[in-house]
Amino acid sequence: MSTAPRPGSGPTVEVTVFGCDPDEARVFRERAPYFGITPVLTAEPVAVGTARLAAGSACVSVGHKASVSPAVLDALADAGVRYLSTRSIGVDHIDLSHARRRGITVENAPYGPDGVADYTLMLLLMAVRQAKSVLRRADLHDYRLPETRGRELRELTVGVVGTGRIGTAVVERLRGFGCRVLASDRRPAPALENVPLEELLERSDVVTVHAPLDATTHHLIDAGGLARMKPGAFLVNTSRGGLVDSVALLAALEDGRLGGVALDVHEDEDGVFYADHRQRAHASAALARLQELPNAIVTPHTAYFTERVLTDTVVATLINCLRFEKGLRHD
Repeated sequence: MSTAPRPGSGPTVEVTVFGCDPDEARVFRERAPYFGITPVLTAEPVAVGTARLAAGSACVSVGHKASVSPAVLDALADAGVRYLSTRSIGVDHIDLSHARRRGITVENAPYGPDGVADYTLMLLLMAVRQAKSVLRRADLHDYRLPETRGRELRELTVGVVGTGRIGTAVVERLRGFGCRVLASDRRPAPALENVPLEELLERSDVVTVHAPLDATTHHLIDAGGLARMKPGAFLVNTSRGGLVDSVALLAALEDGRLGGVALDVHEDEDGVFYADHRQRAHASAALARLQELPNAIVTPHTAYFTERVLTDTVVATLINCLRFEKGLRHD
């Protein structure tokens, strides 16, 4: 693995940062000078109409909230951009094949897995202990016990789909609860009980998904997969919404086959998450129906939202851009 170049040496590098929130801007301003980088910060998301803001920057940074379509990539390339670093682990919001055609190198900005792993365990525990219905009743001053008792992790088998950095961190946490852990990944992880996905779905009381989203994993958990799951089993997804067929999931919940779900992501989240919809209806009927169910927990793609992840992402972005400018190999 290559090391980062020594910060502060050589001429200043300019990097345009699109969709930069105030807290991100603070960290970019604090850290960029150490790397000899001048950040050009804008709250505007990357788009055809804003790509001109990158004029003079060979490197740009984008967030995971904006879709980087072929038209956007064309506009960035026309503005002189040759490198794009996304402030996320996933790159499914970027048309990678078109980026290659336009000569734009794309990389992600890996961050520590602990924030998402912690959040996953929180959602998992909330699901098996019926936290949504309990909290809703308590908010109405109804303090009766639930109709059915919760489950204890020590008695359950948890299937982890995807054992990269985040999936592995989830496994480490699950071991502390004493439950049995099954794993499924295209590259089986050592020291884990690795099984095919179909077997994992059939044997697990809880399934938690941590795979990347690409053409081969879209609807990885589909109607057939949901039908394989145990009656009353739970599904947790803190990775990408497109990994789960949302229509099939809703059907499995409404007919009582699943015990519940806890989702931090949803395939209809674009244009819904990160906005206030209290005074207006949003476009996703499936997402709206999910939120009505007492055994469906939905949060707005927030598992990554910690101070540590913020710092890790900004620093990784700066190192990525500096390596590119210095012509160093990327791993």
